[in-house]
Amino acid sequence: MVDSQLRTSGVNEEFVLNRMNTVPREDFVPEAARGTAYIDRAITLENGRRIAAPLFYGMVLAEAQPKLDDTVLVVDAGSGYLPELIRTLVASVDVISPNEAITKSRKKSAYSLVLVDGAIEHVPAPLAKRLADGGRIVTGVLKNGVTRLATGRKSASDVALLPLAEIGIPRLSEFDKAASWSF
Repeated sequence: MVDSQLRTSGVNEEFVLNRMNTVPREDFVPEAARGTAYIDRAITLENGRRIAAPLFYGMVLAEAQPKLDDTVLVVDAGSGYLPELIRTLVASVDVISPNEAITKSRKKSAYSLVLVDGAIEHVPAPLAKRLADGGRIVTGVLKNGVTRLATGRKSASDVALLPLAEIGIPRLSEFDKAASWSF
């Protein structure tokens, strides 16, 4: 996985390669899929969601550039893989579901880094409020049926995303925009 998927795609940061080598991906997929845990494809989880291909996680970590003093919020699709990859690289990690990410939070925590384990159409206000001013976000973004890795920062109450690279990323339907009319 490291040599054939990450390095050949430009993911060469030592901290990323070390984490990807250390965290056994097969522990985060259904038992029936353990033999193909390192395949360059998304794998369906028991909850019906999907764990993305390893390259997605390598690219997320590389773009996030986690720091030891980062407080991190992970929107996890149910595998637990991304939270485990980031856990030893930062000060703290909190994990929420996609449903929790789109609802108003009772907590007043402001995170320096938000990672979303999937592709979203937009950053909803409740999730944006959880990000500290100047905080970073790394996510998949979905536009016109194409998924891309994206990174962004929060300024005031707005979070702007910059798409970086087309890559297959499972969609998180909770983040779909409401259908609307346009010309």
